[in-house]
Amino acid sequence: MNPDAQKLWSAPRWALAVLLAVLGMLGPFSIDTYIPAFSGIAQSLGATPIQMQQTLSAYLFGFAFMSLFHGAISDSVGRRPVVLWGLAAFTLASAGCALSQSIGQLVFFRAMQGLSTGAGIVVARAVVRDMFSPAEAQKVMSQITIYFGVAPAIAPIVGGALFVHLGWHSIFWFLTAVGVTLWVANYKLLPETLHVLHRQPLKVSNLMQGYWQLGRDPRFLLLAFASGVPFNGMFLYVLSAPAFLGEHLSLAPTEFYWFFVLTISGIMGGAWVSGRMAGKVAPKTQIRNGFLIMLLIATVNLGANLLFKAHVSWALFPIAIFAFGWAMMVPVVTLLVLDLYPARRGMASSLQAFIGSSANGFVAGLVAPLVMHSTVLLAGSSLLMLCIGLLAWVWMHHRWPDIGRRVEHPLH
Repeated sequence: MNPDAQKLWSAPRWALAVLLAVLGMLGPFSIDTYIPAFSGIAQSLGATPIQMQQTLSAYLFGFAFMSLFHGAISDSVGRRPVVLWGLAAFTLASAGCALSQSIGQLVFFRAMQGLSTGAGIVVARAVVRDMFSPAEAQKVMSQITIYFGVAPAIAPIVGGALFVHLGWHSIFWFLTAVGVTLWVANYKLLPETLHVLHRQPLKVSNLMQGYWQLGRDPRFLLLAFASGVPFNGMFLYVLSAPAFLGEHLSLAPTEFYWFFVLTISGIMGGAWVSGRMAGKVAPKTQIRNGFLIMLLIATVNLGANLLFKAHVSWALFPIAIFAFGWAMMVPVVTLLVLDLYPARRGMASSLQAFIGSSANGFVAGLVAPLVMHSTVLLAGSSLLMLCIGLLAWVWMHHRWPDIGRRVEHPLH
């Protein structure tokens, strides 16, 4: 924690949480805003469905790759420059998308968006721990998760309205305007939170040493898997939404919002509970409770889909409850990751984001297409994703039982 934190931010804590959450929302907005315009873009540019999928894959791979470096660089040059340069690059890439005249150009600039977008969410996590003690940081991280959960609900609505009224180019001009607005806001408001004495030398040898140190630490890897992989238990349903909601539940596209409203309500509710427990309940207990909720509801969901034909009257609620359990435990696990190596919090955030986004890309590219046409396979895959994260946490708990045991009070 920066010893001068109280001097760097005198406004209310929630105001900083909002600023950091909006940075994190840039990623979901970049993905979900243009999805309603897929068919229109394909028709305009003469692209095939596979080529359109490449615009999403290019973004995800760019995001995953550069996530390795955003936080690590911020450990050396500071948090603020990485955020500002990332926003500037995102703004230019968004303008490039809007001006694209071919599918090749669009794929290229989408990759550029992915390479720059991760600066927000990766560095934001490190900023939280720079500025707050563990219990306070958990409250702020929970608030960020609440705000972050709103993005996937708003983005398709905004994108759909822009596409219908102004055409697909307007979606990327909107993202350009968002980039400009965020750059100005962070230039004026975001302080440099990395203390000068905590900075790491910007040398390739030092970076490689840091990556090696974290990459061979089983504690870090297990915590990263425990936080990143279970997310795909619900993300799988988001990726499979057209088939799950349209084919299996017979919902019209105009009724899809019920799925997103319930899931996002689960995320916001779980994050709120996590914030309320900060400083009162041991982190390890919170994580256990979150995993227990996810395990029970994922098992019930699989059993229900084996016994009954999926119906809208009940099939959406298990996903929302799963999201609740995930959001209740993930702020705590994230902070445990950041606190393993206090001098390399940016790098830890980078590697955690890389592992999570790589898992997301694997599920999006391979798992979802294989299982989306069966509700039983969807439920079974969701349970499998959870079990991978749960096994990582159980192994972690068994080998290092003291991690997360102590309750950190807000004043400590």
